[in-house]
Amino acid sequence: MGPLAGLRVIEFAGLGPAPFCAMLLADLGAEVIRFDRMAPDPAAPAAASARGDVLGRGRRSIAIDLKEPAAIEVALRVVERSDALVEGFRPGVMEKLGLGPEVCLARNPRLVYGRATGWGQSGPLAHCAGHDINYIALSGVLHSMRRRDERPLPVPGFAGDFGGGGMLLALGIVAAVLAARESGHGQTVDAAITDGSALLAALIYGWRAVGLWRDEAGSNSGDSGAHFYDTYRCADGKYIAVGAIEPRFYALLVERCGLSGEIDLGAQWKPEAWAAQRQKLAQVFTTRTRDQWCELLEGTDACFAPVLDLAEAPRHPHNRARGTFVEIDGVVQPGPAPRFGRDRPDIPGPSPMPGADTDAILAEHGWSRDEIGSLRERGVVVQAAPPGDGRPAGARSGQ
Repeated sequence: MGPLAGLRVIEFAGLGPAPFCAMLLADLGAEVIRFDRMAPDPAAPAAASARGDVLGRGRRSIAIDLKEPAAIEVALRVVERSDALVEGFRPGVMEKLGLGPEVCLARNPRLVYGRATGWGQSGPLAHCAGHDINYIALSGVLHSMRRRDERPLPVPGFAGDFGGGGMLLALGIVAAVLAARESGHGQTVDAAITDGSALLAALIYGWRAVGLWRDEAGSNSGDSGAHFYDTYRCADGKYIAVGAIEPRFYALLVERCGLSGEIDLGAQWKPEAWAAQRQKLAQVFTTRTRDQWCELLEGTDACFAPVLDLAEAPRHPHNRARGTFVEIDGVVQPGPAPRFGRDRPDIPGPSPMPGADTDAILAEHGWSRDEIGSLRERGVVVQAAPPGDGRPAGARSGQ
């Protein structure tokens, strides 16, 4: 049981930050019901309907056609018994469906209505299309993701979709649920990736204000400008990462690398000396393989780590000892985080087939067997066929 046990959440299936938010809540014990489309989204990647859908883990699924008026009533009846709702569509989409915040809060005044978008629910760009790279470009974050004289480097959604979007939406939902339990009143949570990614850069904006960070990329201590906070290529073509910011850690790194007589420790924070010091570190790191450097530096205070790929990371002894990665349905993936002293979240189940739990969810919310059969016959909902019965995924039962 996780610390969010007892929290009931509705998720409207989408991409990026919204499913990540729902995954976080489910990982920590919330009951999450996902409203899936009747037919696969042609714009969704193939993994979205396969066991590779890590973001979909820990849910139950109802497959529903929200273009049908009866489906809206189905959704609203589930809303009545839920604490929170998660959606990640463009502003206005849920309102056009008849499931906007005003309608849902009228049915359940304590509901927390969580909305994840790129640009936010308001502002000149609110209704424009975009993706992670666009949102973090606008917040100033993408500008720092480059070396000197190189173009900004796109990264896979970490600072935008997932950190600035989904994770902050999850935090906002939990905060709003706590407020609702005190006041009896729900509210909307507007989680814009532009806002969230800007917030993740709060430290850098503060440093810039007092002259500790320059707008010129690759000239700062944390953006590859400093030789003591960077990655280096080893003799076998693999890489290591050093982050020896503090003078005593820097001194240990220099000593272990055999450069005590060649690098002036007093010049560590003099940018004019960084280029020459970088050249010395780069040269020495090419004299050994990555594993040899691990033998010399890993586990010391030299602020060192090997740069692991996605196959290597789950096998590292530290990650294995902490159980950082788990295997679910044959897929190795990051496990729930963070850890709690008393509550221990269960290992989540795999992403459900769309409609896997339709009948059960409807029954739990008061529909009779005949009413459920009628909804299926009219094409309002679909109950997925159980695995291995020979019918295609999403086949309607009882027909």
